[in-house]
Amino acid sequence: MTITGEMLIGAERVRGTAGSFRAVDPSTGETVEPDFGQGDEADVDRAALLAHDAFDVYRATSPAQRADFLESIARNIEALGDTLIDRARLESGLPAARLEGERTRTTSQLRLFAELLRGGTSTGVRIDPAQPDRKPAPRLDIRQRLIGVGPVAVFGSSNFPLAFSNAGGDTASALAGGCPVVVKVHNAHPGTAMLVAGAVSDAVAEQGLPEGVYSSLIGAGNSIGAALVAHPAIKAVGFTGSRSGGLALVEIARKRREPIPVYAEMSSINPVFVFPSAITEEVAAGFVSSLTLGAGQFCTNPGLVFVPTGREGDEFTRSVGRLVAEATGQTMLTRGIREAFESGTARLDAVPGVERLGSGAPGDGPNAPGPVVFATDSDRLRSEDALQDEVFGASSLVVRYGSIDDLLALAEAIEGQLTATILAGRGENGEVSRLLPVLERKVGRILYNGWPTGVEVNHAMVHGGPFPSTSDGKTTSVGTLAIQRFLRPVAYQNLPDELLPAPLADANPWDQVRSVDGRIEGLTR
Repeated sequence: MTITGEMLIGAERVRGTAGSFRAVDPSTGETVEPDFGQGDEADVDRAALLAHDAFDVYRATSPAQRADFLESIARNIEALGDTLIDRARLESGLPAARLEGERTRTTSQLRLFAELLRGGTSTGVRIDPAQPDRKPAPRLDIRQRLIGVGPVAVFGSSNFPLAFSNAGGDTASALAGGCPVVVKVHNAHPGTAMLVAGAVSDAVAEQGLPEGVYSSLIGAGNSIGAALVAHPAIKAVGFTGSRSGGLALVEIARKRREPIPVYAEMSSINPVFVFPSAITEEVAAGFVSSLTLGAGQFCTNPGLVFVPTGREGDEFTRSVGRLVAEATGQTMLTRGIREAFESGTARLDAVPGVERLGSGAPGDGPNAPGPVVFATDSDRLRSEDALQDEVFGASSLVVRYGSIDDLLALAEAIEGQLTATILAGRGENGEVSRLLPVLERKVGRILYNGWPTGVEVNHAMVHGGPFPSTSDGKTTSVGTLAIQRFLRPVAYQNLPDELLPAPLADANPWDQVRSVDGRIEGLTR
């Protein structure tokens, strides 16, 4: 498939007229052909209106039909083969093996949502049949199902050019819920995005769906992205990126005549709580490996580590300092991300009472700064709010604590996070049990004796958390629960059977799992 520099509005390839740009190879700093035309508000309006026009037709499709569609997208992405991997590698600086794994994650999550749809639970059917003889008043027939909220705007992320972008988790969950999607491409990897967009568009045509089910726009984020969120046809937003970017979209959505939800995954420093018995050379090595994985460009990067004072903690910090000094920087995704990393580490250097434990050497190329680990004490962390600011990249802060009460107070002081990790032995279960209730209030996922980098895509995963890690701590952007973001309930009272939607009809033609009078029916499938 040829990359032409055009965006996709419905079934049509359109070259934007609001300026142009090229992707940049972050490993060299050189631009990459072709030029991409940037869209404007007229392009946003056209894509959003096509999505609006497609919504009622698309949401009326059965779960099985939408499952076929998602599986078709997955096959089309796989059919792109090395063309996709080579372009993603050129635009992101990520190694081919990492991108091949990310492609598998992308197609697997599409198939996971297809599996959910085929399982019969996605429509959320609840039926309370009429009880005409109930005293003192008859009970009416009331039936409930979930429907899509409407067209969804999805913003591609910088750090996952496949799994959190054009056909990533937000897109997959919205499409599974019966919602058309309009994607705002991340300008760091436009060629990769448009290859994937073509795969989705081909699946739309193959399944005979309205063209407005999917569009992919290219343009300046501050203008075209704002116009997309403000468009009255858009009913929800999925975003992965910085806190400032996410909050800007939340504000635009809030000021609309009809405010809409923005599901923004934002900043997280993912604290790690290390208990004395867990400290070994292997744990120190595991920390540094997790920190530096992928140049630290994961939203679950361990950016804050609590380590006890005393001999065990001293040994840990010495080991970490040595291991970080032996590490070499890897290419970051963009020059802007590298500059933000360097600015963030410079701010930490300037805080009194914060010292460098160790610094690695820069890697090859212009965007490969060395990893850095800092250290401070618990009082300093509590008194300096800026020490909780995310530094996106291979940077972390080790904080020394004096007692379990000190550790609990530190846990209370942290902001909302995607993850928290506990490293402990069984002899410390009593202390850990005191920590767990605090962490349940603070994070979306609690890990025990593991590392947070690495997010399994399955039915039970939660990739979300209290503010500011996300704009809505009740949701997840990974796993099948993510579909709930883009669904809403509708109840039908006393409708005759022939007028009821298929999942609510007595014959249950879609073969859905249903709650009837509070009892689940259909789980023997």
